[in-house]
Amino acid sequence: MAKLVFSYSHADEDLRNQLEKHLSPLKRMGRIETWHDRRIVAGEEFGTEIDQNFADADIILLLVSPDFIDSDYCYEIEMRNSLARHKRGEAAVIPVILRPCAWHQLPFGTLLAATTDGKPIIQFASIDEGFVQVFDAVSKALDKFKSTSSIDDSSNIPWLDMHESLQGQTISQHQRSSNLGIKKEFTDRDRDLACKDGFDYLARYFENSLDELKNRNSELETDYRQRDMDSFECSVYLNGKRVCHCGIWRSGQSGGFGDICYSQGGITHNSCNESMSVSDDGSMLGFKALMGQSRDQLMTNEGMAEYFWDQFFQPLK
Repeated sequence: MAKLVFSYSHADEDLRNQLEKHLSPLKRMGRIETWHDRRIVAGEEFGTEIDQNFADADIILLLVSPDFIDSDYCYEIEMRNSLARHKRGEAAVIPVILRPCAWHQLPFGTLLAATTDGKPIIQFASIDEGFVQVFDAVSKALDKFKSTSSIDDSSNIPWLDMHESLQGQTISQHQRSSNLGIKKEFTDRDRDLACKDGFDYLARYFENSLDELKNRNSELETDYRQRDMDSFECSVYLNGKRVCHCGIWRSGQSGGFGDICYSQGGITHNSCNESMSVSDDGSMLGFKALMGQSRDQLMTNEGMAEYFWDQFFQPLK
């Protein structure tokens, strides 16, 4: 799975959030995981976390705007370090022009932007239309990896710069088939561990998201309660009125449910709005929804967490 990191100005946070939603299909297919600085939680060293995640990134999206260019941290540190990794073949840097600005003469101006002719996202008839082009650009960048396994084991397989590719310059010693996945057999122990890891990820994801939601919105109050090692409940209150509520628990497939259940009525153990079962595609383990429209998609831990969070958060949208 490739790691995608956003470099952006906080002035453009709303646009970044919308772009991340458009990349959700790639998350749910297990092709990417995403990171941005809002994922840093209390107690973590801010600069160290940013440096580490940018150093680990396979794809870096530069969300370009006048505020991005004006930001010393975005421009002097994140952008320059990202371009250095791009030139060394360690990561792919893709400029996403959010708002009109003079960017062509800057160091990343020689890179092919995500949208046609570098058209700013806000100038599309629909912002969604622009972000679909970004999705396509990220998908093509992922295809430039010569194998999925090379992402997971952090092999140094250089990216082909888009302009160099158009000029016919290739790195032939790294040409290989992308069809390298082999069939694997998963034991009951593998599945049990995957379920436990998935649930633990969900618990951290919801707790951190609720804390960040409260920090950003003074009119909201949140409540996270870990009932036991296998269940937790969450609530969001708007001016004292509860507007979001859910319970999530590991069911052990009792009562015909899946491995992890979600209910807007809290922890019920006898009914749920959605559930996930540990599944596999022959080469990797993941989760599949049993009731929604995404039943055919194998989700990663992050994909499952975002799937449940979208349902939980819907009343506030």
